[in-house]
Amino acid sequence: MPTYLQLVQQVRQAVRLGILRPGDQLPTVKEVVGSLAINANTVLKAYRDLDRDGLVEGRRGLGTFVSSELPPRPRDELNGLRSGLRRWIERARAAGLDEENMAALFADTVRPPAVSRVA
Repeated sequence: MPTYLQLVQQVRQAVRLGILRPGDQLPTVKEVVGSLAINANTVLKAYRDLDRDGLVEGRRGLGTFVSSELPPRPRDELNGLRSGLRRWIERARAAGLDEENMAALFADTVRPPAVSRVA
């Protein structure tokens, strides 16, 4: 997977999980380049894609921020869901499922029923 798409996915996941919240500033391109040793154009492309999708907004002279238009994720609710998911994972492991089988079961469960039955 191209590096810029990995960056895009990491930011998307951080927003989904409430790690990054509306108004939070992303690291500068220079900071990302310095810490990951990747090309600045790669970071710029990722930030442009996120901006185009409305997930972040660039502010001239200030940096790139998570869009203030996004509804904030309630951390308590996510923590409760995470706790329930941990209990489910423990039950799945006790039933003999490994990580790959758990992921397959989860994907099959969240997929719309018509798609699930065809595959």
